[in-house]
Amino acid sequence: EVQLVESGGGLVQPGGSLRVSCAVSPNIYSSACMAWFRQAPGKEREAVAIVYTGGDAAKYADSVKGRFTISNDRTKNALYLQMNNLRPEDTAMYYCASTSPLGSLCLNRGEDAYRYWGQGTQVTVSS
Repeated sequence: EVQLVESGGGLVQPGGSLRVSCAVSPNIYSSACMAWFRQAPGKEREAVAIVYTGGDAAKYADSVKGRFTISNDRTKNALYLQMNNLRPEDTAMYYCASTSPLGSLCLNRGEDAYRYWGQGTQVTVSS
């Protein structure tokens, strides 16, 4: 079993930057997908960024391309989301999630493929 704990959320002004982290225990699965999802009040949860832990492949939602970067550090058992040029519409609860080792095809799987979830960290973008 994998446990995920997010941290680093907070209040940031529009145009600002924030990095959220996800501590993974006991360790990051190889050949799995890890992702950041977000859910704003009254909206459905959406995948923001996905990374394949067996290589460098990553996918981003169109709304965050060029502004957000997902990365994982297997030596630290951590997943990160660097968020730049934040907008009010980025305000949401951000969740870290992981699949089991599924191979690179996990990049094309939906939310139902993610077996492990953290409790979330709140990101608020407001002046």
